[in-house]
Amino acid sequence: MTVKVLVMGVSGCGKSTVAVRLASALGARLIEGDDFHLPSSQRKMRDGIPLNDNDRWPWLDQLGALLSADTGSAVLTCSALKRAYRDRLRAAVPSLRIVYIEIAPDDARARVAARTGHLFPASLVANQFATLESPVGESNVLSVAAAQPVEAQLGAAIDWLGHVMSTASAT
Repeated sequence: MTVKVLVMGVSGCGKSTVAVRLASALGARLIEGDDFHLPSSQRKMRDGIPLNDNDRWPWLDQLGALLSADTGSAVLTCSALKRAYRDRLRAAVPSLRIVYIEIAPDDARARVAARTGHLFPASLVANQFATLESPVGESNVLSVAAAQPVEAQLGAAIDWLGHVMSTASAT
């Protein structure tokens, strides 16, 4: 059985780190959402200008199409901060499973400030938290704490996905 997973959260939460490990564990394709931002959106972020919905719609549509077209399992990294963004991805992949990495604002800001060579500046972290609509309580969402070791986050996601996949194949 194949599974499509979104690993989401604000910048600095550890999406890429967890997603790389999760994709490897599942034998899944990794889709790094940042690689698909339009050049205009990349410029805005480098210049410290927050993206708006109009910047994100074509990006989300492309990510949804990539997930949907993949015939095997796939793991996508994408901030997916608003419910409308997640619903757009769910429209493309109705069975989408979401791993939400929760992090405190100060921790996210410190992690982003410590990165080198990334297009997203620490000055935009506050905007991400202002935009964030927590997915906790939505269907097919697992929340893990960024403060946990990556191995614990990965283990929780694998256990949850294994349960979801075994339940789906039993029906």
